[in-house]
Amino acid sequence: METLRNEGKTIGNLNYIFVEENKILDINHQYLKHDYVTDIITFDYCENNQISGDLFLCIPCIRQNAQQYGVSFGDELLRVMAHGVLHLVGYQDKTPKERAVMTTQEDTFLALYARNMLENSKQTHDSEI
Repeated sequence: METLRNEGKTIGNLNYIFVEENKILDINHQYLKHDYVTDIITFDYCENNQISGDLFLCIPCIRQNAQQYGVSFGDELLRVMAHGVLHLVGYQDKTPKERAVMTTQEDTFLALYARNMLENSKQTHDSEI
C-alpha cells in the first residue's frame, strides 16, 4: 500500500472480521462504552513501524452507507477497510479537520487501488493476446 510506504510503515497482521449489527454494537459497548452501531471498530496491535490490528466491519452499516452516499457496496467496503488501516497508521477523525484529512487519504487509497486494478487488468489482457 503506497500510502503506508509514504508513512514509513509496513504491514504486519491485519485481520478483517465481518460482523452483523448486533455484534458491532456489543463490541462498541463493551470496549468503547458507546451505545450505537458503527461501520468499523479497529483494535490497534501495532509495534514500531509495523501496523497490525483487528478490524471489525459491520456489513449492514457499510451497505447502508453505500446507499446513503450513492456509491457501490464494493467501493464503500474498500473505503471502510482503508479507513481502519489509516487509524492504525495514526490518522484520527474526531474533528472536522481530521475528518477532511482522513477522507483525502481514503480517496488517495481508492484512486491508487483503481489504478492498480486497471494496470493488472491491462497486463492480464496483454498476456492473453
